[in-house]
Amino acid sequence: MAEENTEEKKKGGLFKILMFVGGGLGLIGAGLGIGFLLFGGGPADPSEEIEEIIERKIKEEQLAAEAEAAEASGPIMKESPEIKEYITTYYEFAGTFTTNLRASRKFLQVGIGVSTQYDDTVMQNVEMHQLALRSEILGVISEFSEEEIEGKEGRDKLARALADALNAMLIDIEQFGGIEKVHFTSFMLQ
Repeated sequence: MAEENTEEKKKGGLFKILMFVGGGLGLIGAGLGIGFLLFGGGPADPSEEIEEIIERKIKEEQLAAEAEAAEASGPIMKESPEIKEYITTYYEFAGTFTTNLRASRKFLQVGIGVSTQYDDTVMQNVEMHQLALRSEILGVISEFSEEEIEGKEGRDKLARALADALNAMLIDIEQFGGIEKVHFTSFMLQ
């Protein structure tokens, strides 16, 4: 009986080894077959590649010939609309301005920017004299009462007063104002 068990174990162990080896070879063969189907195929036809290269060269030569012909006839003039407006440039003061209002316990906190259609000199002057202009802005805002800044009309009136005061300050310092509009980037009444 002991001999029968050892023979069954040898046959069972040999059978398992053959199954693993056969399964592994089968998987390798399947992988190679699928790889050949996806990426294999016949060898590349060099005559097709040569024809494509020749066609590309012909197209490039035609485009070069057309460009030379256009240059020989002179530059092509394109019509452009005449622009009568100037480019608007903006400058925003850093931070916000906070000051109390005239005859009120409330205060106003605003972010302010200015714009011009003059050259960059105006914005350079604004940046250079920012300290004096910030002081002037606070002074002008404190002259307004709570009722005077209510609504869009009140804000527009404040913006015009600020633009006039900033231009007057710049004229005193640099002999030219140039600020056309004052814009509120934030507006909070507390």
